[in-house]
Amino acid sequence: MKLATQLTGQNVQNYIRETGIDPNHWYPLGWAYRFKQGEVVPVTVWQQPMAVFRDSHGKIHALEDACPHKGVELHQGKVDGDNLLCPYHGWKFNGAGQCVNIPYYPADQKLPCAQARSYPVREQYGIAWVFPGDPDLAETCAPPQVPEYGDDNWLMIPITGHFGAHFSIANENAMDVFHGFLHEDLQGWFDPVLLDLQQSEGLVKADYRVSYKGQMAKFLGIAETADEVTSRVISVRYRYPHYYSSLEGVSSIHLMRLPVSPTETRSFALFFLKIRLPKWLLSVIKKPLVLFVERVLFQRFLDQDIGMMESEQRNYLRNRQRRYVEVNPAILALQRTITQQYENYMQQSKTITDRDAESRPTVTPTQEDASSLTP
Repeated sequence: MKLATQLTGQNVQNYIRETGIDPNHWYPLGWAYRFKQGEVVPVTVWQQPMAVFRDSHGKIHALEDACPHKGVELHQGKVDGDNLLCPYHGWKFNGAGQCVNIPYYPADQKLPCAQARSYPVREQYGIAWVFPGDPDLAETCAPPQVPEYGDDNWLMIPITGHFGAHFSIANENAMDVFHGFLHEDLQGWFDPVLLDLQQSEGLVKADYRVSYKGQMAKFLGIAETADEVTSRVISVRYRYPHYYSSLEGVSSIHLMRLPVSPTETRSFALFFLKIRLPKWLLSVIKKPLVLFVERVLFQRFLDQDIGMMESEQRNYLRNRQRRYVEVNPAILALQRTITQQYENYMQQSKTITDRDAESRPTVTPTQEDASSLTP
């Protein structure tokens, strides 16, 4: 559905800052190389603590970070081959969360039914992904596609972000091209204009025209000289719960969100840049160039954004009743998409719960059972 691009003030509904996630999507646990064989890493996906480990065959597993025996945190345990040992009593759990050994249990006695919840995990694009929702739905969807991955025509820069803010605040920052004012000292973009806006189920598309000038624009190949003012179109695509944006063939970014809690968000982004250099030369300087773009260029922009997002979160927590005004219709469309996705998930969950309750047989106590309940 095509939406109007006119900038008109509207009140923001603050419940967006309390909205939960739809867990029936793939979310990033982190960069895959950080999960090393024999190590256990704690990761939280929207208030669900997980113990993540890579077994002796190189496969990553994610278990609920609570032993079904005493409830202690499994991430404090250790990896034993393809299994995870609880740090308290040494109970052993396989990658599916099943208890396969209790060291002091009689060898001829059947093990108790002790099951730690396990989550579907996969590796793709150098990222470890987890599906925190209904595991039966994990095969019906996939992580977002990254067609530039592995293409030598693009320089790939992995970017990690950590924000002390609700994921809706972080998402609005990515959709809001009008905040170029914040980055003016870094020779960011200016004079943004919203050209096109469309919204459909789980998807928001926005195109902005922006202007550039300076050494940054020259380095990116946007302008021939630093003094030249040139305009480009930034296309932003939010397909719940992740982002993709591109700058007219110059660069693109795939932004994968990890909502941790109502006040914490992480992101794992793949930034792709076209560098006008011979491939042989690019291969020689690739590693230092990646570090330069990440730490000297991109990180400075990100640090400024983090300051604003965390400031916004702090003030929201100080006064949840304060009213705010938004003029960018792309932000309002984004907020509607986030809340609708969560509300749809909650409604579907309620429907399933009600149906399961109705399907359970009604048990009528016998006269003997009833008499046993009488004091």
